[in-house]
Amino acid sequence: MLQSILKVKNDIFASLGQTFYMVIISVVIGIVLGTIIGLALYSTKNPLFIRNRIVNRIVSVIINIIQSVPFLILMVLLLPLSKLIVGTKIGSKAVLVPLSIAAICFFARLSEASFSDVSKGVIEAFISTGASKFKVIIKILIPEALPSLVRNITVTTVTILGFSAMAGLVGGGGLGDLAYRYGYQRYQSEIMIICVLILIVLVQGIQLLGEWGVKKVSKK
Repeated sequence: MLQSILKVKNDIFASLGQTFYMVIISVVIGIVLGTIIGLALYSTKNPLFIRNRIVNRIVSVIINIIQSVPFLILMVLLLPLSKLIVGTKIGSKAVLVPLSIAAICFFARLSEASFSDVSKGVIEAFISTGASKFKVIIKILIPEALPSLVRNITVTTVTILGFSAMAGLVGGGGLGDLAYRYGYQRYQSEIMIICVLILIVLVQGIQLLGEWGVKKVSKK
């Protein structure tokens, strides 16, 4: 068993690097654009801001449609878009497109919920002072929602890590691909076990980091 693992040591490190590459970039894109969309969803349904039911409904329907499609199918469907954006349909770079889109939609819904949990009384009090809507968002809404947003970043990262394990089916690499190639196709179950253990450690690390982040930003 040890000899088998040592033989694929370089493959394990390479796959780990591919997983980090896919997850980190897609999560960062998901957080940035997902927060913006989440703010738009919250603002367009809140009479205190820029209530617009048509915009809210259109954006909500688009997100719901994307989230209704299982990621494996979504990944295959978006391969032509990956080719258009990054110039290839295979490899970790190609998988970034569906992963990022999934992260954006997932985090948009979570961030919308985080903003909705902020006390309306606090927002109304700040608006009554004559502050602009932009200032309310920057000074009140985002800071008040920050602990919840950090929790949701943790959830999103773990989810995208799970999605990245499917990347091997389109030649995207990563730990999931390594586990599939060696553990399933070559019947080397010890390699699959190592990949699973690494993923478990990564998830636990993300959870601990997320809990630490919540404590740092929480006012309580």
